[in-house]
Amino acid sequence: MSGLHGKEVKVILPGSTVGILGGGQLGRMMANAGSAMGYRFVALDPTPDAPCGQVSSQIVAAYDDREAARELARRADVITYEFENVDAGVAAMLMDESYVPQGSELLYTTQHRLREKRAIEAAGVKVAPYAEVRSADELREAVSRFGLPCVLKTAMGGYDGKGQWVIRSEAEIGEAFETLSRAGTELVVEQFIRFQKELSVIAARSPQGEIRTFPAAENIHVENILHLSIVPARIDEELQREAERLAARIAEGLGVVGLIAVELFLTENGELFVNELAPRPHNSGHYTMEACRTSQFEQHVRAVCGLPLGDTALLTPVVMVNVLGEHVEPLLELMARKDEHAERLGVAPKIHLYGKHEAKHKRKMGHANVLAADVEQALAWISETNIWRV
Repeated sequence: MSGLHGKEVKVILPGSTVGILGGGQLGRMMANAGSAMGYRFVALDPTPDAPCGQVSSQIVAAYDDREAARELARRADVITYEFENVDAGVAAMLMDESYVPQGSELLYTTQHRLREKRAIEAAGVKVAPYAEVRSADELREAVSRFGLPCVLKTAMGGYDGKGQWVIRSEAEIGEAFETLSRAGTELVVEQFIRFQKELSVIAARSPQGEIRTFPAAENIHVENILHLSIVPARIDEELQREAERLAARIAEGLGVVGLIAVELFLTENGELFVNELAPRPHNSGHYTMEACRTSQFEQHVRAVCGLPLGDTALLTPVVMVNVLGEHVEPLLELMARKDEHAERLGVAPKIHLYGKHEAKHKRKMGHANVLAADVEQALAWISETNIWRV
């Protein structure tokens, strides 16, 4: 069976085995959702008893171990990935030896900020003004064009705020360039967007070309780590629809199969700029697990297996709050007793912990989806429990 552009499309029915490159929490939640549909899962991850390995089979090996990747191909009917820093060479090899409907082109694009920005622009969507810089002098020239502050980033690598430097004065230019140059990759400088809100939309696309978008989330970061996703976002309905349209356009333009998370900046004058993409389930889409008719994880499994996509309608307002290492102990104490805050506010917190063995400070250990009649009640529960102020 052929999909769009003549690419092979297989329909992988329940009872089949899905292979996952990566065994972290995204793989775990994907396996939980897919297992309910009747699929089996096997993950490849270097960490023994990884979060996904606790709920599926696991091959313990490095991501660039070609023999381990071949074993994954032998054991799986379809292969997907749960994080984008997969070795692109391994992904390309698997395409020859197995069925990888997402392909390696999307990885190649989204692993590199310059390629990603060019692809977003080619899809007809705006990004913040940017420039590639190869020397401190080129950076100085770009800073004079974009103004201060502006953001210097490595083209590859970096997450949760790593691999970037907000340049606030001309005196920092030399040090910023020298520090980030050590990463050994191209550097890109971006104009600083003075945003009113950060938003994200998860879009899904099947190999047959069907596209569905989830409701836009309003995201709040603390120290460059996602803290809250508020849904519905506290913006007007036309802006919500526009954010979803942009995400659908990117999914179509990049030929996505599976999920793509589109992170956006909303400016004071109502403009939307794409900040970053992630070609996989995303932290800001965890709210879908209880709050939507179809979760992002079920949707991803449906897409890579060639099934019709599920309904993405929002069933209830919700706030997702991340549980970091420092929050685990107070959260467990709260779970062990009657939650009087939830009863009084009329909210239902749904706790998801990922099975990571070490609760490190600032490390994502889980999340809570706080279901409520109104997002303000959910935010009040997060504030009153005091867990997130430790």
